[in-house]
Amino acid sequence: MLKPLGDRVIIEVADEGEKTVGGIVLASSANEKPVTGKVVAVGTGLVATDGSKHELTVKSGDEVLFDKYAGQEVSFEGQDYLVLHEKDIVAIIQ
Repeated sequence: MLKPLGDRVIIEVADEGEKTVGGIVLASSANEKPVTGKVVAVGTGLVATDGSKHELTVKSGDEVLFDKYAGQEVSFEGQDYLVLHEKDIVAIIQ
């Protein structure tokens, strides 16, 4: 498994589906980028300039809402993930 460093978080992006409410199938280029996903791994925390470490707010298993164009897409062992900084996460979905 991937282990993120610092304040980075690895997210398994939710599949948003390819059909509209009316049942029309969209071309893949017309689909919106997903903005929700499940946290699968978190880093050790953000190290401040004074050397102190700030723990991350999110944890593995959290469903989150994140900025649309944030992060870096990566593939690992046939699975696609998004690696982003915790600051790019907007909310935890409860």
